[in-house]
Amino acid sequence: MAEIRPFWFVRHLRSETSSHMLLSKAGRPVLAGRGLAFWFFPLSSSIAEVPVDDRELPVLFHGRSKDFQDVTTQGVISWRVADPQRVAERIDFSIDLEKGVWVKQPLEQVAQLLTELAQQVAWSFLAHHDIAEILQDGVAELRALVSDALASDEGLAGMGITVVTVRISSVRPTAEVEKALQTPTRERIQQESDKATFERRALAVERERAIMENELQNKIELAKREEQLIERLGANERKRLTEKNEADRLEAEGRAERARMEADAEASTIRTVESARAEAERATIDIYRDLPIEVLFGLAARDIAEHLPPIEHLTLSPELIGPALSRLADRMGAGGR
Repeated sequence: MAEIRPFWFVRHLRSETSSHMLLSKAGRPVLAGRGLAFWFFPLSSSIAEVPVDDRELPVLFHGRSKDFQDVTTQGVISWRVADPQRVAERIDFSIDLEKGVWVKQPLEQVAQLLTELAQQVAWSFLAHHDIAEILQDGVAELRALVSDALASDEGLAGMGITVVTVRISSVRPTAEVEKALQTPTRERIQQESDKATFERRALAVERERAIMENELQNKIELAKREEQLIERLGANERKRLTEKNEADRLEAEGRAERARMEADAEASTIRTVESARAEAERATIDIYRDLPIEVLFGLAARDIAEHLPPIEHLTLSPELIGPALSRLADRMGAGGR
Protein backbone atom coordinates (compact mmCIF):
# COMPACT_ATOMS: atom_id res chain seq x y z
CA MET A 1 0.00 0.00 0.00
CA ALA A 2 1.00 3.63 -0.46
CA GLU A 3 2.87 5.47 2.30
CA ILE A 4 1.50 8.96 3.09
CA ARG A 5 3.22 11.53 5.30
CA PRO A 6 1.70 14.86 6.29
CA PHE A 7 3.69 18.14 6.09
CA TRP A 8 1.60 21.10 7.27
CA PHE A 9 -1.12 21.63 4.70
CA VAL A 10 0.29 19.25 2.13
CA ARG A 11 1.07 15.54 2.13
CA HIS A 12 3.59 13.31 0.41
CA LEU A 13 2.76 9.90 -1.13
CA ARG A 14 5.22 7.16 -2.01
CA SER A 15 4.03 3.99 -3.76
CA GLU A 16 5.55 0.63 -4.71
CA THR A 17 6.41 -0.37 -8.25
CA SER A 18 3.66 -2.99 -8.21
CA SER A 19 1.01 -0.32 -7.74
CA HIS A 20 -0.42 1.99 -10.40
CA MET A 21 -1.31 5.37 -8.89
CA LEU A 22 -4.01 7.68 -10.24
CA LEU A 23 -4.15 11.27 -8.98
CA SER A 24 -7.25 13.33 -9.77
CA LYS A 25 -8.03 16.97 -8.91
CA ALA A 26 -11.49 18.37 -9.21
CA GLY A 27 -12.59 15.20 -10.93
CA ARG A 28 -9.89 15.36 -13.61
CA PRO A 29 -6.91 12.97 -13.83
CA VAL A 30 -3.67 14.87 -13.51
CA LEU A 31 -1.11 12.14 -12.76
CA ALA A 32 -0.91 8.39 -13.43
CA GLY A 33 1.89 5.83 -13.31
CA ARG A 34 3.57 2.96 -11.44
CA GLY A 35 5.66 3.53 -8.35
CA LEU A 36 5.04 7.30 -8.20
CA ALA A 37 6.00 9.67 -5.40
CA PHE A 38 4.37 13.12 -5.29
CA TRP A 39 2.97 15.96 -3.18
CA PHE A 40 -0.75 16.68 -3.05
CA PHE A 41 -3.34 18.79 -1.25
CA PRO A 42 -5.76 16.44 0.55
CA LEU A 43 -8.68 18.88 0.33
CA SER A 44 -8.72 18.92 -3.47
CA SER A 45 -7.20 15.58 -4.44
CA SER A 46 -8.47 12.06 -5.00
CA ILE A 47 -6.05 9.12 -5.31
CA ALA A 48 -6.67 5.56 -6.53
CA GLU A 49 -4.15 2.72 -6.14
CA VAL A 50 -4.54 -0.20 -8.56
CA PRO A 51 -2.27 -3.26 -8.06
CA VAL A 52 -0.75 -4.43 -11.33
CA ASP A 53 1.08 -7.55 -10.09
CA ASP A 54 -0.24 -11.09 -10.53
CA ARG A 55 -2.76 -12.11 -7.93
CA GLU A 56 -3.89 -15.62 -6.99
CA LEU A 57 -7.46 -16.40 -6.04
CA PRO A 58 -8.25 -19.73 -4.35
CA VAL A 59 -11.65 -21.06 -5.41
CA LEU A 60 -13.84 -23.79 -3.97
CA PHE A 61 -16.98 -24.98 -5.79
CA HIS A 62 -19.73 -27.31 -4.62
CA GLY A 63 -21.85 -28.81 -7.38
CA ARG A 64 -23.91 -31.84 -8.31
CA SER A 65 -23.16 -34.34 -11.03
CA LYS A 66 -25.53 -35.69 -13.65
CA ASP A 67 -26.23 -38.73 -11.44
CA PHE A 68 -27.02 -36.46 -8.44
CA GLN A 69 -23.78 -36.82 -6.53
CA ASP A 70 -22.25 -33.92 -4.60
CA VAL A 71 -18.86 -32.90 -5.99
CA THR A 72 -16.32 -30.45 -4.57
CA THR A 73 -13.93 -28.66 -6.92
CA GLN A 74 -10.85 -26.85 -5.66
CA GLY A 75 -8.41 -24.71 -7.63
CA VAL A 76 -6.55 -21.42 -8.02
CA ILE A 77 -7.13 -18.58 -10.54
CA SER A 78 -4.21 -16.26 -11.28
CA TRP A 79 -5.20 -12.81 -12.62
CA ARG A 80 -3.79 -9.34 -13.06
CA VAL A 81 -4.90 -5.84 -14.07
CA ALA A 82 -4.12 -5.16 -17.72
CA ASP A 83 -5.67 -1.66 -17.89
CA PRO A 84 -5.51 0.18 -14.51
CA GLN A 85 -7.39 3.21 -15.84
CA ARG A 86 -10.34 1.14 -17.01
CA VAL A 87 -10.45 -0.92 -13.80
CA ALA A 88 -10.41 2.26 -11.72
CA GLU A 89 -13.38 3.49 -13.71
CA ARG A 90 -15.38 0.30 -13.02
CA ILE A 91 -14.25 -0.53 -9.46
CA ASP A 92 -13.47 1.91 -6.70
CA PHE A 93 -9.74 1.66 -5.81
CA SER A 94 -9.70 4.97 -3.90
CA ILE A 95 -7.43 5.15 -0.85
CA ASP A 96 -7.69 7.02 2.42
CA LEU A 97 -5.54 10.16 2.13
CA GLU A 98 -4.36 9.86 5.74
CA LYS A 99 -3.71 6.10 6.16
CA GLY A 100 -3.04 5.07 2.55
CA VAL A 101 -5.45 2.08 2.65
CA TRP A 102 -8.40 1.37 0.37
CA VAL A 103 -11.58 3.00 1.37
CA LYS A 104 -13.59 0.01 0.09
CA GLN A 105 -12.67 -3.57 -0.78
CA PRO A 106 -11.96 -3.64 -4.50
CA LEU A 107 -9.98 -6.88 -4.52
CA GLU A 108 -12.91 -8.72 -2.93
CA GLN A 109 -15.15 -7.44 -5.70
CA VAL A 110 -12.78 -8.73 -8.37
CA ALA A 111 -12.45 -12.05 -6.51
CA GLN A 112 -16.22 -12.43 -6.25
CA LEU A 113 -16.61 -11.68 -9.94
CA LEU A 114 -14.00 -14.25 -10.98
CA THR A 115 -15.38 -16.84 -8.56
CA GLU A 116 -18.93 -16.49 -9.85
CA LEU A 117 -17.83 -16.75 -13.48
CA ALA A 118 -15.73 -19.85 -12.81
CA GLN A 119 -18.47 -21.35 -10.64
CA GLN A 120 -21.02 -21.08 -13.44
CA VAL A 121 -18.75 -22.96 -15.81
CA ALA A 122 -17.98 -25.60 -13.16
CA TRP A 123 -21.67 -26.15 -12.32
CA SER A 124 -22.52 -26.53 -15.98
CA PHE A 125 -19.76 -29.07 -16.48
CA LEU A 126 -20.68 -31.10 -13.39
CA ALA A 127 -24.39 -31.13 -14.28
CA HIS A 128 -23.72 -32.71 -17.69
CA HIS A 129 -21.36 -35.52 -16.58
CA ASP A 130 -21.65 -38.59 -14.39
CA ILE A 131 -19.49 -38.91 -11.31
CA ALA A 132 -17.30 -41.59 -12.89
CA GLU A 133 -16.60 -39.38 -15.93
CA ILE A 134 -15.87 -36.41 -13.70
CA LEU A 135 -13.39 -38.33 -11.59
CA GLN A 136 -11.71 -39.82 -14.66
CA ASP A 137 -11.13 -36.73 -16.83
CA GLY A 138 -12.80 -33.95 -14.88
CA VAL A 139 -9.71 -32.05 -13.75
CA ALA A 140 -8.27 -31.46 -17.23
CA GLU A 141 -11.62 -30.72 -18.90
CA LEU A 142 -12.77 -28.42 -16.14
CA ARG A 143 -9.48 -26.51 -16.17
CA ALA A 144 -9.74 -25.99 -19.92
CA LEU A 145 -13.39 -24.92 -19.73
CA VAL A 146 -12.84 -22.41 -16.92
CA SER A 147 -9.72 -21.00 -18.56
CA ASP A 148 -11.46 -20.53 -21.93
CA ALA A 149 -14.55 -19.05 -20.31
CA LEU A 150 -12.61 -16.47 -18.28
CA ALA A 151 -10.34 -15.58 -21.18
CA SER A 152 -13.27 -14.98 -23.54
CA ASP A 153 -15.50 -13.16 -21.07
CA GLU A 154 -16.30 -9.68 -22.44
CA GLY A 155 -17.05 -8.26 -18.99
CA LEU A 156 -13.56 -9.01 -17.71
CA ALA A 157 -11.99 -7.71 -20.91
CA GLY A 158 -14.06 -4.53 -20.64
CA MET A 159 -12.89 -4.03 -17.08
CA GLY A 160 -9.24 -4.46 -18.08
CA ILE A 161 -8.71 -7.70 -16.08
CA THR A 162 -6.75 -10.56 -17.60
CA VAL A 163 -6.76 -14.14 -16.35
CA VAL A 164 -3.20 -15.53 -16.36
CA THR A 165 -3.70 -19.20 -15.46
CA VAL A 166 -6.33 -21.52 -14.08
CA ARG A 167 -5.30 -24.51 -11.96
CA ILE A 168 -7.76 -27.17 -10.75
CA SER A 169 -6.16 -29.18 -7.99
CA SER A 170 -8.94 -31.66 -7.22
CA VAL A 171 -12.44 -32.78 -8.12
CA ARG A 172 -13.76 -34.99 -5.35
CA PRO A 173 -17.12 -36.46 -4.37
CA THR A 174 -18.25 -36.98 -0.80
CA ALA A 175 -16.31 -39.41 1.37
CA GLU A 176 -19.04 -42.07 1.17
CA VAL A 177 -19.29 -41.90 -2.61
CA GLU A 178 -15.54 -41.87 -3.00
CA LYS A 179 -15.24 -44.93 -0.79
CA ALA A 180 -18.00 -46.69 -2.73
CA LEU A 181 -16.27 -45.88 -6.02
CA GLN A 182 -12.97 -47.11 -4.67
CA THR A 183 -14.46 -50.41 -3.51
CA PRO A 184 -14.51 -52.19 -6.93
CA THR A 185 -10.97 -51.10 -7.66
CA ARG A 186 -9.86 -52.06 -4.19
CA GLU A 187 -11.56 -55.43 -4.55
CA ARG A 188 -9.94 -55.98 -7.95
CA ILE A 189 -6.55 -55.06 -6.55
CA GLN A 190 -7.17 -57.37 -3.60
CA GLN A 191 -8.16 -60.17 -5.96
CA GLU A 192 -5.03 -59.61 -8.02
CA SER A 193 -3.02 -59.58 -4.82
CA ASP A 194 -4.66 -62.83 -3.68
CA LYS A 195 -4.07 -64.33 -7.11
CA ALA A 196 -0.43 -63.30 -6.97
CA THR A 197 -0.19 -64.74 -3.46
CA PHE A 198 -1.76 -68.03 -4.56
CA GLU A 199 0.48 -68.20 -7.61
CA ARG A 200 3.50 -67.47 -5.44
CA ARG A 201 2.47 -70.19 -2.99
CA ALA A 202 1.78 -72.63 -5.83
CA LEU A 203 5.16 -71.81 -7.31
CA ALA A 204 6.77 -72.28 -3.91
CA VAL A 205 5.01 -75.64 -3.49
CA GLU A 206 6.06 -76.68 -6.99
CA ARG A 207 9.63 -75.67 -6.30
CA GLU A 208 9.57 -77.47 -2.97
CA ARG A 209 8.19 -80.58 -4.69
CA ALA A 210 10.92 -80.34 -7.33
CA ILE A 211 13.51 -79.98 -4.58
CA MET A 212 12.10 -83.00 -2.71
CA GLU A 213 12.05 -85.05 -5.92
CA ASN A 214 15.61 -84.02 -6.62
CA GLU A 215 16.63 -85.00 -3.10
CA LEU A 216 14.79 -88.32 -3.49
CA GLN A 217 16.51 -88.98 -6.82
CA ASN A 218 19.83 -88.14 -5.20
CA LYS A 219 19.08 -90.57 -2.35
CA ILE A 220 18.10 -93.27 -4.85
CA GLU A 221 21.24 -92.66 -6.85
CA LEU A 222 23.33 -92.72 -3.67
CA ALA A 223 21.62 -95.98 -2.59
CA LYS A 224 22.38 -97.52 -5.99
CA ARG A 225 25.98 -96.45 -5.80
CA GLU A 226 26.19 -97.71 -2.22
CA GLU A 227 24.77 -101.06 -3.36
CA GLN A 228 27.31 -101.19 -6.20
CA LEU A 229 30.04 -100.30 -3.72
CA ILE A 230 28.92 -103.09 -1.35
CA GLU A 231 28.81 -105.57 -4.23
CA ARG A 232 32.23 -104.46 -5.37
CA LEU A 233 33.60 -104.70 -1.83
CA GLY A 234 32.06 -108.18 -1.45
CA ALA A 235 33.49 -109.29 -4.79
CA ASN A 236 36.87 -107.91 -3.84
CA GLU A 237 36.70 -109.63 -0.44
CA ARG A 238 35.68 -112.94 -2.05
CA LYS A 239 38.46 -112.59 -4.58
CA ARG A 240 40.92 -111.75 -1.81
CA LEU A 241 39.81 -114.80 0.23
CA THR A 242 39.94 -117.03 -2.86
CA GLU A 243 43.38 -115.85 -3.71
CA LYS A 244 44.44 -116.20 -0.05
CA ASN A 245 43.06 -119.74 0.08
CA GLU A 246 44.83 -120.56 -3.17
CA ALA A 247 48.01 -119.06 -1.83
CA ASP A 248 47.60 -121.00 1.44
CA ARG A 249 46.93 -124.17 -0.54
CA LEU A 250 49.97 -123.60 -2.70
CA GLU A 251 51.99 -122.77 0.40
CA ALA A 252 50.76 -125.96 2.15
CA GLU A 253 51.49 -128.01 -0.92
CA GLY A 254 54.93 -126.41 -1.06
CA ARG A 255 55.55 -127.16 2.58
CA ALA A 256 54.31 -130.74 2.11
CA GLU A 257 56.49 -131.14 -0.96
CA ARG A 258 59.46 -129.72 0.90
CA ALA A 259 58.74 -132.00 3.89
CA ARG A 260 58.43 -134.97 1.54
CA MET A 261 61.62 -134.00 -0.22
CA GLU A 262 63.36 -133.50 3.14
CA ALA A 263 61.99 -136.84 4.34
CA ASP A 264 63.14 -138.51 1.13
CA ALA A 265 66.50 -136.84 1.46
CA GLU A 266 66.74 -137.83 5.12
CA ALA A 267 65.64 -141.40 4.33
CA SER A 268 68.13 -141.53 1.49
CA THR A 269 70.78 -140.17 3.86
CA ILE A 270 69.84 -142.71 6.49
CA ARG A 271 69.86 -145.50 3.91
CA THR A 272 73.21 -144.35 2.66
CA VAL A 273 74.59 -144.06 6.20
CA GLU A 274 73.17 -147.39 7.25
CA SER A 275 74.36 -148.96 4.03
CA ALA A 276 77.80 -147.52 4.62
CA ARG A 277 77.68 -148.65 8.23
CA ALA A 278 76.58 -152.10 7.15
CA GLU A 279 79.33 -152.21 4.60
CA ALA A 280 81.77 -151.11 7.28
CA GLU A 281 80.44 -153.75 9.64
CA ARG A 282 80.74 -156.36 6.90
CA ALA A 283 84.23 -155.17 6.12
CA THR A 284 85.07 -155.21 9.81
CA ILE A 285 83.64 -158.69 10.18
CA ASP A 286 85.52 -159.79 7.13
CA ILE A 287 88.66 -158.38 8.66
CA TYR A 288 87.93 -159.96 12.06
CA ARG A 289 87.23 -163.30 10.39
CA ASP A 290 90.78 -163.63 9.19
CA LEU A 291 92.50 -162.28 12.33
CA PRO A 292 94.09 -164.59 14.88
CA ILE A 293 92.36 -165.21 18.11
CA GLU A 294 94.91 -163.31 20.08
CA VAL A 295 94.39 -160.18 18.04
CA LEU A 296 90.66 -160.48 18.52
CA PHE A 297 91.17 -160.72 22.24
CA GLY A 298 93.27 -157.60 22.18
CA LEU A 299 90.72 -155.65 20.15
CA ALA A 300 87.98 -156.81 22.41
CA ALA A 301 89.94 -155.71 25.39
CA ARG A 302 90.50 -152.31 23.76
CA ASP A 303 86.81 -151.90 23.08
CA ILE A 304 85.95 -152.84 26.59
CA ALA A 305 88.51 -150.46 27.89
CA GLU A 306 86.99 -147.63 25.83
CA HIS A 307 83.61 -148.16 27.41
CA LEU A 308 84.74 -148.57 30.97
CA PRO A 309 84.88 -145.66 33.45
CA PRO A 310 88.28 -144.34 34.38
CA ILE A 311 90.18 -146.93 36.44
CA GLU A 312 93.05 -145.73 38.54
CA HIS A 313 94.13 -149.16 39.81
CA LEU A 314 93.38 -152.53 38.17
CA THR A 315 94.33 -155.79 39.65
CA LEU A 316 93.91 -158.86 37.43
CA SER A 317 94.09 -162.30 38.88
CA PRO A 318 93.99 -165.55 37.05
CA GLU A 319 90.71 -166.39 38.71
CA LEU A 320 89.07 -163.25 37.28
CA ILE A 321 90.45 -163.04 33.77
CA GLY A 322 90.53 -166.72 33.01
CA PRO A 323 86.74 -167.28 32.91
CA ALA A 324 86.24 -164.00 31.07
CA LEU A 325 88.67 -164.89 28.36
CA SER A 326 87.09 -168.29 28.07
CA ARG A 327 83.64 -166.67 27.50
CA LEU A 328 85.11 -164.25 25.01
CA ALA A 329 86.77 -167.01 23.11
CA ASP A 330 83.55 -168.91 23.01
CA ARG A 331 81.67 -165.84 21.72
CA MET A 332 84.26 -165.17 19.06
CA GLY A 333 84.19 -168.76 18.00
CA ALA A 334 80.44 -168.62 17.73
CA GLY A 335 80.69 -165.49 15.68
CA GLY A 336 83.16 -167.08 13.32
CA ARG A 337 80.87 -169.91 12.64
